[in-house]
Amino acid sequence: MKDLVVIGAGMAGNAAARKCAAAGWDVAIIDELPYGGTCALRGCDPKKMLRRAAEIMDAAQLMQGKGIDQQGLKVNWADLMAHKRSFTDDVPAKMEAGLQSAGVETFHGHVRFISPHKVELESGQTLEAKHFLIATGAKPRPLPVPGEEFLTDSTAFLELEKLPKRILFVGGGYISFEFAHIAARAGETTTIISRGEKVLKQFDPDLVGMLISRSREAGIRIATSTSLSAIEKVGDVYRVHMNQNGQEQTDEYDLVVHGAGRVAATDHLGLEEAGIESSEKGIAVTPWLQSTTQPHVFAAGDAAATKGKPLTPVAVSEGKVAASNLLKGTTTAPDYTGIPSAVFTVPELVSVGMSEAEAREKVGKLRVAYTDTSGWFSNRRVGETHAAAKILIDEESDLIVGAHLFGPEYGELVNYFGLAMKTGLTTRQLKSMSAAYPSVSSDLGSLLA
Repeated sequence: MKDLVVIGAGMAGNAAARKCAAAGWDVAIIDELPYGGTCALRGCDPKKMLRRAAEIMDAAQLMQGKGIDQQGLKVNWADLMAHKRSFTDDVPAKMEAGLQSAGVETFHGHVRFISPHKVELESGQTLEAKHFLIATGAKPRPLPVPGEEFLTDSTAFLELEKLPKRILFVGGGYISFEFAHIAARAGETTTIISRGEKVLKQFDPDLVGMLISRSREAGIRIATSTSLSAIEKVGDVYRVHMNQNGQEQTDEYDLVVHGAGRVAATDHLGLEEAGIESSEKGIAVTPWLQSTTQPHVFAAGDAAATKGKPLTPVAVSEGKVAASNLLKGTTTAPDYTGIPSAVFTVPELVSVGMSEAEAREKVGKLRVAYTDTSGWFSNRRVGETHAAAKILIDEESDLIVGAHLFGPEYGELVNYFGLAMKTGLTTRQLKSMSAAYPSVSSDLGSLLA
């Protein structure tokens, strides 16, 4: 019997397995998908590599007439995909080798519980353990419409050998916006539909409005209050039926991409056989990541119904905390303070801490420092016309309670605000920092003024 079996070989599972193995536990990890998980293979990292081409195309466009002639510049999709695979192809083998060298036994294939302490792999092999950690991540949310099978998910998009001309992204979240910005800069016709009136609800609405404007300038069509009704395959194209504000409409596309949210990937695990409570949000857990119904089971990352956002740093943190609680028998809860979230459009939209609406409810004396930075040197230098920051400050304590930014390199700048929130730095202390000049970081003090 193993001390611990980890189900899921992504970032959360890897972090937990290594930590417990280092403490002398007999640990096994079951790889249901290629080692490395969603972030390294099917999400953050490969997406960011493809985004680099979009950044270059956009930068050249912004500098047109300012010293750059972009004539003849284009994206070679095949070469870009090869560049992406130069990173992703090596990840599974490296991850598995690293786990094995750490003393973690590795297994492959889908798995399901057959009793509270035993799982069975699709090969028929069984594993018994004193403890389990479930870290199977998330999968696209089912869309119960006729023709759902014609949807392409984000994983398949990242493996496209050729980028189709007309692309529809269903859903107004991270996946749709990030991929649409890549496809649009590659010269393709892109459309985003969102069932609700608002898109990217996790982010500041004022800055989202600025992103929408910037997206439309890049050639992306955005239709809100528009739901998907059905998809038909007619020859080589997809005929898509939609409902916008009660009006039916039909358009044809060469690719339809699912970007309408994700749910915990746990429904295949036979959790009912083990008495493990769960929902589409994930395994029901205590604040310290222990199953509410089976004390020997823990869960982390997108497979766990926690307060943490579905972000890679959150998954890694939860994996480490779960492992620590397993090893020590403690009830430590993960600390989600100061973890930024970003949608890597071009430019990026980032956020950390409270929203303005939340801060107005919870902070007695709130100061909202909003600045349109599109005319600042750091943005004017690169030709950017849309950029802004909104910093939320508790005036009584001089602490930052939220930071929301939209602009080039703000994915880096937001980390200073996250650090300040994590460590309790005041705005006065932040403004005392001397940054390299002229750099985007040197704008920090002025954003707090």
